[in-house]
Amino acid sequence: MKFNTKVIHSGVHPDPSTGAIMTPIFQTSTYVQDGPGNHKGFEYARTQNPTRQVLEENLAALENGYGGICFGSGLAAMDAIIKLLKSGDEVLATNDLYGGSYRLLVRIFKQFGIESRFIPMQDTTFVASQINENTKLIWIETPTNPLLNIIDISAICQLAKQKNILVCVDNTFASPYLQTPLDLGADLVLHSATKYLGGHSDVVHGAVISKNKENYEALKFIQNASGAIPGPMDCFLVLRGIKTLHLRVQRSCDNARQIANYLLKHPKISRVLYPGFENHPGHLVAKQQMNDFGAMISFDLKDGQFETARNILSKTKLFACAESLGGVESLIGHPASMTHASIPKEDRLANGLTDSLIRLSIGVEDVNDLIEDLDQAI
Repeated sequence: MKFNTKVIHSGVHPDPSTGAIMTPIFQTSTYVQDGPGNHKGFEYARTQNPTRQVLEENLAALENGYGGICFGSGLAAMDAIIKLLKSGDEVLATNDLYGGSYRLLVRIFKQFGIESRFIPMQDTTFVASQINENTKLIWIETPTNPLLNIIDISAICQLAKQKNILVCVDNTFASPYLQTPLDLGADLVLHSATKYLGGHSDVVHGAVISKNKENYEALKFIQNASGAIPGPMDCFLVLRGIKTLHLRVQRSCDNARQIANYLLKHPKISRVLYPGFENHPGHLVAKQQMNDFGAMISFDLKDGQFETARNILSKTKLFACAESLGGVESLIGHPASMTHASIPKEDRLANGLTDSLIRLSIGVEDVNDLIEDLDQAI
């Protein structure tokens, strides 16, 4: 089954009791059993829910995985993955990553003896030199947030496999429409389904897709034991959003291509970060492992001033100044004070995340209207 058909049909069947073509919202906390321990697959809604089960099967199909596991948010999904580790283990993560992911690793799991180190991962040889006997998980974002660096998933996975190290790819920026990391060797894929999968800025949700049965069953246990599950309405909204994933992401990618070229020529902008440019350091890798270059763009201002960036964010009319990304509407944000505020200033500056960097999530509006809005604001 091709991807554009999977988004609509994989794991989804008409409701047997009514024939409803849309998956019902099973808004229940428990299920009647024929007797103690005698049930028809469903016992208690923390453990299983029919709406959630359909979504999990759909996500597994989209990522070509063994099974999907849904959570109440992307960070709850990441929390479950880190719980696969134990005290003394180490996470090797890309140094350019979502601020909430950094915070979870450093502020929460470090106190339980799980250490994390953050390194650039564009050079696989360098990554190999940083692995030690405690490294048990390599955490990849690609494209990275917010600097749009590209990491060679296949190369990192080959390296990790030699040393029996798990690899998880945060695929939120790309979505399975653009990139399927399990096919490139990853063990786990994470999504903040709040973003492109949901696609309408009306749900908070997370998911992990496992390549094999062993990790799937371990994460299902954690999902049930820790209880950070999404509600059935949330699962319904993500299922609904996925049906148009291919249409929305492609339109956003097409818009982003034109907007990136507009920004590149603007006299007040010093750099535009977009993997679709041939001179982008990761362009060739992105071209190889992605179906398009995504709908996220970051750019920096020549004067380097936070006040200038803040002024631009306050003047846009169509681009909404808001956190998050991946919805049908275009968003504009200031990573240093918003999504990445939890990262120490010296660390983000060392990585290239400046005080004047602006991040765009390109939506599906008319591209000419979006360019006009940016033009008047800048």
